[in-house]
Amino acid sequence: MSVDASFEQLGDFLRACRARVGPEEVGLPVFGRKRRVAGLRREEVAQLAGVSVDYYVRLEQGRGQHVSDAVLDAIGRALRLDPTEYEHMWDLARPTRVSARQLAPSTARPGVQVLLDRIDAPAFVLGRCMDVLTWNPAADAVMGLSAMAPHERNMARHTFLSPDADRFYPDWERVAADTVAFLRLDAARHSHDARMAALVEELSAGNPCFRPLWDAHQVAEKTHGTKRLRPADGTVLDTAYETLSFPGDPDLMLVVYTTAPRTARVGAEPSVTAARP
Repeated sequence: MSVDASFEQLGDFLRACRARVGPEEVGLPVFGRKRRVAGLRREEVAQLAGVSVDYYVRLEQGRGQHVSDAVLDAIGRALRLDPTEYEHMWDLARPTRVSARQLAPSTARPGVQVLLDRIDAPAFVLGRCMDVLTWNPAADAVMGLSAMAPHERNMARHTFLSPDADRFYPDWERVAADTVAFLRLDAARHSHDARMAALVEELSAGNPCFRPLWDAHQVAEKTHGTKRLRPADGTVLDTAYETLSFPGDPDLMLVVYTTAPRTARVGAEPSVTAARP
């Protein structure tokens, strides 16, 4: 995503957030006549943020190259952004340029694999764009990663492009929304990453459910949560997960599913046959 595209995304994000905030939530009077827009009007956001309507309109039009820190803070408060949304707004307003040597690694260092192999629960490492870089036998038993083609070892591709996804994820709609919300966050943090832009286009073309979720501009961290999985043997696993970042490699995440031992099948041969997108 180019710098200009980042400011355009900032405008889209502000419009989406504005539509999600009702006037009553921010103490504005609501009159009897029907409002023509969902959420706040642009002039109401400008009033709450203490800026001119023209200035705020320019931001929503993608002309936010010189927005000040104070204005960003004020708009964040006016739109009642949560900490993750607030950070996302700043990432879009302050796009960074980095050299190729600063890009995230495409593989995990050997010591990480040693760590994975010592974890009894299903565990794997995610890289940029939600690529699965490496995993342990327990994760392979549940997800069938070693049976997948290398380009298929990507959580977003598997969610939206695999014909097996709605069986593997019984709560597919929730998983899909969570996946897109994290991709949105990651894309803003790395506006230079052409691979992310290509992935978004691939998912948009490959699944009609993706684009509406992407255009909703919801953002969420992938820190912890719960997920329901159904491996090839038909067992439904209700599992929690935790994620940890690696010091020195902040774009890599260790994901651990805290599945019950009887269902994790630690050390079993891969049982999920990869479905080709």
